[in-house]
Parts: sequence; C-alpha cells; structure tokens
Amino acid sequence: MILPTAPSTVLPPPPVVLAYGVGVDSTALLIEKHARGEAPGLVLTADTGVEKPATYEYLDVIRPWMRDRGIRFELVSYVPRRFKHWPPYFGLLEMCLTNATLPSKSLGGSSCSLKYKKAPQDRFLSLWQPAIDAWGRGQRVTRLIGYDAGPRDTARANHAMSIDDPLYHCEYPLREWRWDRPACVTRIEAEGLPVPPKSACWICIANHPDEIRGLPQWCLRLIVLVEARAAPRLHTVEGLWRRGTRARPGSMTAFIRAEHLLPGDEIDRIMRDAPLDLIRFQDVAAVIPVTERPTMASWLDRFHAAFPDRRPRDVISLAA
Repeated sequence: MILPTAPSTVLPPPPVVLAYGVGVDSTALLIEKHARGEAPGLVLTADTGVEKPATYEYLDVIRPWMRDRGIRFELVSYVPRRFKHWPPYFGLLEMCLTNATLPSKSLGGSSCSLKYKKAPQDRFLSLWQPAIDAWGRGQRVTRLIGYDAGPRDTARANHAMSIDDPLYHCEYPLREWRWDRPACVTRIEAEGLPVPPKSACWICIANHPDEIRGLPQWCLRLIVLVEARAAPRLHTVEGLWRRGTRARPGSMTAFIRAEHLLPGDEIDRIMRDAPLDLIRFQDVAAVIPVTERPTMASWLDRFHAAFPDRRPRDVISLAA
C-alpha cells in the first residue's frame, strides 16, 4: 500500500528591490530589467541631502518613467533621533556643520555611505510588508546592486560579495551581463533617456576638479563653509579632499580660490564670519526646548540670503 504524500509547499519568490543611486549603472540596470519583464517590486533611493543639482534634476526624468511603467519608487533619508542640545539637523551637510566635522570619507572612513544611504534603505525595508513576509517564510530579500563589469566596480563587488547578510541576497546583473560603463550609457541612450550625471555628493572626496568647477556658486560657498567650520579640528587632513596631489590641493576651498570660482573677498568673509555666527546660533538654540528650537535649515536659509544667487528652493532635496 502506497501512502499519500503531503503536497509540497511552493513558496512565492522573494521580493526584489533595486538600490537606486540615480547614476549611470543603476539607471541602465533599471531600464534593462524592465525590458526583460523582470522589473523590481520596489526601487529605493536614499537622499543624503547633498546630491549634485543635476542628480536632483534627473529624478524629474526617471521618476515619471517609472510611474508610467507601474514601478514603485520610494525615497528615504537618514533622520537623527536625538539632537542633544543642538538645533535639529537633517542630512549630511547639516550634520557636518552641527558637529564641526567633515564627511567620514574625508577623514579616512566610509560610514557616511552606510549611515546616509544603506541604513535608511534598511530601515524602510524593515517595515515593508513584502520583506516582512519573505523573512517570515525564511527567505532573503533580493537586492539588486548596480556594480558594472569595469575594473573599479569589480573590486567593490568582490568586497560586497564577501559579506554574508542573513536578510538580503545581493545580485549584480550588470556583471552577469558583462556590461561596463560604456555599455550602460549605450543602453540608456537606446531607451531615449538622457544619461544621468555621476552620482556623488558635492562635498564628497571622490569629486574631480572638473566636477567642482561645474558646481553652482551656492554649492561652492557651502564647501567653503564646511571646511571653515571644521578647520579648528583638522590636524591630519587639509580639507574635503583630505591631502593634496599634483592635480589639486587637499582643501577644496584652496582650489576654489586658486581657480577664482568665487571672489576672494567672499571666501574670506565666509571663513571669518560664518562659523562664529553659527556657533552663536547653536548657543542660543541650546537653551530652547527641542520642540521649539530653530533648525539648522533655518540658519542655512539666513546664510544663503546674504548672497544674490541664493540657493534655489527647488533643489534642496530629492523629496522636494
């Protein structure tokens, strides 16, 4: 007598999430995955608050493209929970100004990417029902990463693949397809979309001199401000570029001055007056209850108002 066997349980596939950096590689990955009928269930972008203006502008292109194809897109950002006695601050720029420091990479670390990009995405996914359901079934969420097949991304991918994450299974389709950066550009152009700019914060050490030359003046002033605010605590690095090379100094302010990207007297005024004014602002805010305390953003509005080409309000953040 043959006893009937219990039917095997077929689990649904785990949810797929694209970690979208609004750059060339991840945009090409998104386009090709949709073309193959394998669009991710969620596209997730983390806003550091200091993405380049051209990156914010590109979101106005790619967000409607995703919406028209029924691809869900979410924007997340790091939100501090405790401000101690400081004015409430949000984003990487305001953190640097509040704490008189530079981004971690300029100081030899890498936590700015983990804190301002990966952590906000992980937090969102921890509350996303498809992810919760998958983890409850003993599955891992599939996370698509846009590392291409070029030599630079190969090193990054090799490091990432050495990390065993119990919650996420990372896949690198561009590498499986053997697509390098030029191939990604070709795919984006074939879709009829403009090619996005390099995705990087404008206070990041990874910026090349030409990228600093291409920034609007309000960004350049903030670079000067960040370095001036952190200057008393910098003992082993020159500035945002850390140390000088044959191509440029370690200080972006020195580069901006040498290239005449801002008037010299304007640079001097920012370095002389703005850090002291910010400290006074913080001292006053410290005695105000946190729920009524003025924010760092309000001080920055005042800073921008002192210049004729004040910061455009429509590029303050990707969420705007």
